Amino acid sequence: MRLKISLLKEPKHKELVSCVGWTTADELYSCSDDHQIIKWNLLNGETTQVVKLPDDIYPIDLHWFPKNLGGKRHTQAESFVLTSSDGKFHFISKTGRVEKSVEAHCGAVLAGRWNYEGTALVTVGEDGQIKIWSKSGMLRSTLAQQGTPIYSVAWGPDSEKILYTSGKQLIIKPLQPNAKILQWKAHDGIILKVDWNSVNDLVLSAGEDCKYKWSYALEKPNTGSIFNIAWSTDGTQLAGACGNGHVIFAHVVEQRWVWKNFGITLTKRRTMEVRNVLNDAVDLLEFRDRVIKASLNYGHLVVSTSLQCYIFSIKNWNTPLIFDLKEGTVSLILQAERHFLLVDGGGIYLYSYEGRLISSPKFPGMRTDILNAQAISLSNDTLAVRDKSDEKVIYLFDPLSGKPLGDGKPLSHKTEIIEIALDQKGHTNERKIAFIDKNRDLYITSVKRFGKEQKVIKIGTMVHTLAWNDNCNILCGLQDTRFTVWYYPNVVYVDKDLLPKTLCEKDASEFSKNPQIVSFVGSQVTIRRADGSLIHINISPYPSILHEYANNSKWEDAMRLCRFVKDQTLWACLAAMAVSNKDMNTAEVAYASVGEIDKVQYISSIKDLPSKESRLAHILLFSGNIQEAETLLLQAGLIFQAIQVNINLYNWERALELAVKHKTHVDTVLAYRQKFLDDFGKKETNQRFLQYAEGLEVDWDKIKAKIELEIAKERERAAATPAVRTSVTIQR
Repeated sequence: MRLKISLLKEPKHKELVSCVGWTTADELYSCSDDHQIIKWNLLNGETTQVVKLPDDIYPIDLHWFPKNLGGKRHTQAESFVLTSSDGKFHFISKTGRVEKSVEAHCGAVLAGRWNYEGTALVTVGEDGQIKIWSKSGMLRSTLAQQGTPIYSVAWGPDSEKILYTSGKQLIIKPLQPNAKILQWKAHDGIILKVDWNSVNDLVLSAGEDCKYKWSYALEKPNTGSIFNIAWSTDGTQLAGACGNGHVIFAHVVEQRWVWKNFGITLTKRRTMEVRNVLNDAVDLLEFRDRVIKASLNYGHLVVSTSLQCYIFSIKNWNTPLIFDLKEGTVSLILQAERHFLLVDGGGIYLYSYEGRLISSPKFPGMRTDILNAQAISLSNDTLAVRDKSDEKVIYLFDPLSGKPLGDGKPLSHKTEIIEIALDQKGHTNERKIAFIDKNRDLYITSVKRFGKEQKVIKIGTMVHTLAWNDNCNILCGLQDTRFTVWYYPNVVYVDKDLLPKTLCEKDASEFSKNPQIVSFVGSQVTIRRADGSLIHINISPYPSILHEYANNSKWEDAMRLCRFVKDQTLWACLAAMAVSNKDMNTAEVAYASVGEIDKVQYISSIKDLPSKESRLAHILLFSGNIQEAETLLLQAGLIFQAIQVNINLYNWERALELAVKHKTHVDTVLAYRQKFLDDFGKKETNQRFLQYAEGLEVDWDKIKAKIELEIAKERERAAATPAVRTSVTIQR
């Protein structure tokens, strides 16, 4: 990726250009010490003088009023604030009319910025003051004051904090009085410029020490010093204010997208080159308008231009499906196997690969202007969006209807959530979401929520980035200094003790600081380092094959694969998969192979149980689902077995409650309770047990006879049950 620059032969301004600002993706305003404001139209190359300012106004900074926030257009959106060297700021309309001038600072006003809602303006000046103003220009407060000039300022993404410069220091100050201030040394020289990205929450700063990290491209045009730069709203173009009166323009080219054997490169603003590395076939894709965003996945290329969306199939590059866009500035494209979504300033839109609009989910306070790939995830049957106003909340939608999933309640977590990701394969009822919270802990939970609170289980710590595989439910992440692959994350719902045995870990120190996982396709993981370079890691292909066998219930093939590979990790995954699918024969072999002898014995005892209901209940117990196991036994009329489960787990009060409610085996519960206390040399103190034990003499022979009778009855019932019967459905 690099910038392609363009420059007119002769400058349009007679003096240095101090500031530039985009109105749309194809229109720019520039201000100069020659007092002119010039409008640049990039579509036809025309320039127009908008207004000549009074001779005493020397502009320093400009910022356009935000527009189309949440799909609503502001009435003030056609104006901008201009700060100047005489201590004033000016509200100027798009036509060049000066609507209002306000005395703001002693000395030059060095920067002015609207917040994201357009409800407040912040200015900083040579006098070292930070002032907050209403949108009509009324002073609200002086937020801070210092003895040195403040050269630059930026709003936080939530418009609740201000970031500003102070010599070599950067300071973040909340608007709330008495709130904690964050301050750190950022440069070895005076800091002149700062910005705060509302989408990825990163801070960018520039200072007189001339330090920078990572250069994607370097150009040295003959323009003198560049006093200001501004990116267009779609993030594809850059404009710079130059010291010799020029305005320099640059646009991004040579962006690259890769999926399996296809590589696609943006060669020009309206041209893409597709290369198939298997046969070296090359196709050129021409577009009517400038390419803004693209995504290549699941056999389709989705491209948004400034006016249209193109959908290509990798089987046919010649005839794309094309439809017009409501908004030109698509900020994000996400793909799933059956459909994809577009995010723009107005909302979230889901489309089929035939170009049909499927739905447009919404929730209260939704802000799509700051939505990024870490805060939204899409699968075939679920859309998950993290709420920006409350980052502990994830909204879950059905993509086909746009309505909330399940009971309509969002998923809530105890701390703020940083990144979310939905798994891509399997049944809808088994869909899982993984997320990283503020403490860098990795959790997994089910997205299907019907009143009952689902388990949220932690499966990793110090995780910085994650991704699900595209064709099976394998999860990978960068965990502190390790690259970790969770071959079967669902193991935590089956047998949590097996989790460490289903992991693959590799050293990740080569990735440097703050790497991000770009994709996880097949057995290849692509990671982008902080300097922009891509690194590819290959993992074993065998777990993916094992997933396929398990999904198709090919247990014999699965065991043959594990015997061939001779890997304990694979056997551990197979053990959990078999229990999850209730194939206890395979589970017994797999557990034996990983040395879990106690579990082998328990599985053997499950196989000897007389009835199907008892076997299913004990499989649920094996996975720690005690309440579901008890419910299953009670629904099947196996009261004694439900009581016995609670006795074995020392849930004495529940065992007695069931015995009293169903008027059976009260003496059995009391007898086992008394034996338990005798073994530990304790006396009964529970009033409920003392009440029912009063006048009761324990007769173990009688109790054993009753138990044998219950077992015999269950065997008779199982023998009388037809071979084909309605299966028992277990809701997890």
